[in-house]
Amino acid sequence: MDFRIQSDFKPSGSQPEAIKLLLEGIGKDHKYQTLLGVTGSGKTFTMANVILETNKPTLVLAPNKTLAAQLYSEFKELFPDNAVEYFVSYYDYYQPEAYLPSTDTYIAKDADINSEIEKLRHRATASLLDRRDVIVVATVSAIYGLGSPDDYRDMTLYLEVDDEMGRDQLLGKLIEMHYERKGKTIVEGEIRVRGPVIDVFPPYSDKIIRINADRSVESIQILDAVSLKVLESPAGSRIYPAVHYIIDQERKTQAIADIRDELRAEVSKFESQEMLIEAHRLKQKTEYDLEIIKELGYCKGIENYSRHLEARKAGEPPNTLLDFFPKDWLCFIDESHIGVPQLRGMYLGDRSRKETLIRYGFRLPSSLDNRPLRHEEFDKKLSHVIFVSATPAKYEQEISLQIVEQIIRPTGLIDPVVEVRPAENQVDDFLIEAEKMIVAGQRVLATTLTKRMSEDLAGYIEKKGFKVKYLHSEINTLERVDILRELRAGDIDVLVGVNLLREGLDLPEVSLVALMDADQEGFLRSETSLIQTIGRCSRNLDGKVILYADKMTGSMRRALDETSRRRDIQLRYNEEHGIEPKSIRKKLHDRIVKKDEVIERIQEDLATLPRDEIERLMREAADRLDFEQAIVLKQMLKEAG
Repeated sequence: MDFRIQSDFKPSGSQPEAIKLLLEGIGKDHKYQTLLGVTGSGKTFTMANVILETNKPTLVLAPNKTLAAQLYSEFKELFPDNAVEYFVSYYDYYQPEAYLPSTDTYIAKDADINSEIEKLRHRATASLLDRRDVIVVATVSAIYGLGSPDDYRDMTLYLEVDDEMGRDQLLGKLIEMHYERKGKTIVEGEIRVRGPVIDVFPPYSDKIIRINADRSVESIQILDAVSLKVLESPAGSRIYPAVHYIIDQERKTQAIADIRDELRAEVSKFESQEMLIEAHRLKQKTEYDLEIIKELGYCKGIENYSRHLEARKAGEPPNTLLDFFPKDWLCFIDESHIGVPQLRGMYLGDRSRKETLIRYGFRLPSSLDNRPLRHEEFDKKLSHVIFVSATPAKYEQEISLQIVEQIIRPTGLIDPVVEVRPAENQVDDFLIEAEKMIVAGQRVLATTLTKRMSEDLAGYIEKKGFKVKYLHSEINTLERVDILRELRAGDIDVLVGVNLLREGLDLPEVSLVALMDADQEGFLRSETSLIQTIGRCSRNLDGKVILYADKMTGSMRRALDETSRRRDIQLRYNEEHGIEPKSIRKKLHDRIVKKDEVIERIQEDLATLPRDEIERLMREAADRLDFEQAIVLKQMLKEAG
């Protein structure tokens, strides 16, 4: 199936020219291009149109889960008939395995896996193997080891009615695919057996596959996972494995032998150095894992043996999500000035931690090959990559064969006016300006240099009678979303923050942004940070930015020059085309119901609340990516029977 966009809008402003140039670059086989798009210029819509025209499977990399979720929702709305998938880390909490020699402290791996996100990860890989009209929105999880796509594909089962496969043979195959046999109720990755009927709940689906097989496959039905209502009776169905790390019996036997050989060599080395504790520790831990792998084909931390399980040579890159894509695919790196350094940094941080574990006998040296891709390995897997940013870094600018500017917004809005004012009495001056905007029904942002400063400033502003909150990294993700919604809705008028007020915030109601201590040169007041922060009010016709500073830094001068350059282009375009700028109007989505509120409400009414109503709430929560709430509702359905 080809990609199809459903939208009431057509490319406008700089979008048509940007789309044309990017497509020409791909046609000329330019591996690297950059889309330099100002805030509010519709970069996502441009990306969507490039995907539409190239018709290639596409990976969109975002620097964090929040931005990935935003992009996922936008692409899903634009491409409702195509496969838009979400691939991020499935850990709600993650403490990696580590050892601190200075205090002789071993920290075991500890993690909470979000089953809903795990389902979406499985759905992403299944879609990539099933079809070409796929867009996967991902974070850096895309460059971490995932298991071999060839093994995953080889272990896939395709059944058709009348296939000569009896119940016992089918059951054995499903267990080999790591589906767990359960009793009355099943969840994703499990099977249920009742006579000749086998119910399979794939980890990538919200539907159950019911197979009636005695001596052969007599029927196949697709059931709703909650109501068990029959939705369809297809002639055939494909079932993918329950896990990504999967190998056949022959490979498993060889891998276990290879791991034992490495174990013997490493234990011998420790013993020759009279490191007896380390030798004993490594032998005990590895032998235990091998017994579990031998019996079950899987163990906790199996990824640490992935080099042997996948028959890779030492130092060879691991298989990742990228290997599930076909040869000819397209990659966008959104907010590339953050994303590229992030991709580069993953490998070194992972290796440092593992080297300590190996040195003290907690892991075999081959565990080093369970790692994220190095940047050069990631680069080799790319066919065509487009860096997307309002402020592309030096790397993207130097490597790109073409830099396409998207300066003109479809709304005709121009970059905001920027004023530089003295830092002395900056707070009081800011409050005078803020009050003017608030009276006009607008919202205000203020950025500080530290979390403590943001909290103190918010407290001071609150005492002056303003509705204010602060926002920084110690506030959990769900609460952050609620705070931003409160700002847009007018429940608060002023939001104070640090770095979180830069990329990815879509706040058209904000007309004033103030940067306290703008002359304190550093990461938060670099040219890139200043341009990004200035862009926070570029979606508003009355947008205005104040830089409070006692001196003009190099970063300030460059940011001001770039903003002026963009304003000149935008003003000239509007004048030539007779365009009257308009503020962006964006629908305010319903508030995400907090988990505690859901629990309280449903527990009170569980006796009378219909099962299909709980199911509806669960699906709504999953659709808006509120997985925490969806899991709570799902658990309640299970408890209700």
